[in-house]
Amino acid sequence: MKIFIQSIVMDINMKIKLYSYLALLLSVFALTACLEEDTNNAIGTPSPIISIEDIRSFYKGNDVKLTRDKLLGAQQVIGVVISDATGQNVPGGSNSVVIQNHRRGQIRGILLNFDGAANLPYNVGDSVVVQITGTTLTKSSGMLQISGLSAGDIVKVAEDSKVHLREVTLEDLAMKADEYEGTLVRVVAGNISPLPAPTATFSGDKIMSDGSNNVYLHTEPNAAFSNRRVYASASYTGIPVAFTSPSGTGEEALMQFWIRTIDDVKDPSGPIYTGFPESFEAVPQETKPSYNMTTIDNNIVVASGEWKLYQAILGNTPGRDRFTGSQGVRMQQQLDYDTYTQMNFDMPDGASKVTMLYGSYYNDASSSWRLEYSQDEGTTWTQIGETVTDASKEAKTAVFLMDISGPVRFRVVKLGLGTTTATVQNGRLCFDDIAVYSN
Repeated sequence: MKIFIQSIVMDINMKIKLYSYLALLLSVFALTACLEEDTNNAIGTPSPIISIEDIRSFYKGNDVKLTRDKLLGAQQVIGVVISDATGQNVPGGSNSVVIQNHRRGQIRGILLNFDGAANLPYNVGDSVVVQITGTTLTKSSGMLQISGLSAGDIVKVAEDSKVHLREVTLEDLAMKADEYEGTLVRVVAGNISPLPAPTATFSGDKIMSDGSNNVYLHTEPNAAFSNRRVYASASYTGIPVAFTSPSGTGEEALMQFWIRTIDDVKDPSGPIYTGFPESFEAVPQETKPSYNMTTIDNNIVVASGEWKLYQAILGNTPGRDRFTGSQGVRMQQQLDYDTYTQMNFDMPDGASKVTMLYGSYYNDASSSWRLEYSQDEGTTWTQIGETVTDASKEAKTAVFLMDISGPVRFRVVKLGLGTTTATVQNGRLCFDDIAVYSN
């Protein structure tokens, strides 16, 4: 009997321990659930920082008060300074700073306008944090900006930060104004139209044109370089600004391009020849659809004159060919002999510069190509500049500077390196907008 009672007690004790263990487990699970809930709540805490892209999206045509509610709980914007006060040519004037930031794969910029604070001590490459609650998002002369800031709202946190610089065409600026406004970009072929007189200076607005798109090169009258001579053509680094044209000009909106100092002007040259840049759009794509047409001589006549496309076609596939407008030239891949696209005519007054847009076709490997010139009507050819090997999916602009007198013609030669391998890059090459400048 005693043994039986002891057995019952032991059984009860085991059940009590089991229940206690289960209760402990349930408590742990409950605590874990609470911790997970708290963690999830923490993930939803608003960030104190908002991107320039998000700020720009708030503007719908009317001024916007930037409250914490409007900013979704944020209070600050961060960016890198791209304006340069030393040149005295800053959009918005001496009480303004232009910043850009790179976030979520997008580069966006905006002008900061400070009330009663001129010549702020910030240099290109300074990283800054700006308190923006209580300020106003507005437009002045067409440019989007944050106004109502004081000098105490901006703090420098680092120097010599990386400044993202994008290379653009005038077509890019004309077609994607909001994307590029307030950011730092480089225009390689900045051709002034009409041709400036030898005494013309930077001061005021000069039209940069590619024949289809116009952008104003703008310089304030009191800029440090306003009295310097403006070139017929050059490469310009600066800040594009969308603005509303004065009434009566016939154009409601254009882009202004503000260079910051004279150091933003590179590769000056003589004027571009009539008929250039050659866009290869004067004839339909079907005029040269085959790389090597055996029944004819592979020649086509376009705006600048007659060209020979040997193992090259007119390419017009968006997203694969690299061109502006509707088409460009695509040169064959994997060949073991050189191919070329060449002028069958001379330019009479020599050359000071040649520029062209280039890239690889679709996902092709890169390739090697060079620019050659001839001064005996194409009998012999001489390379000028370095061989180019960096063609990629991102279109680039090549610039070749020279000092050639007398009649001259040019051709693009793609090297025949054979089949693409791990060590050989010989994909299809695309190019467009080749431009020749007189000497």
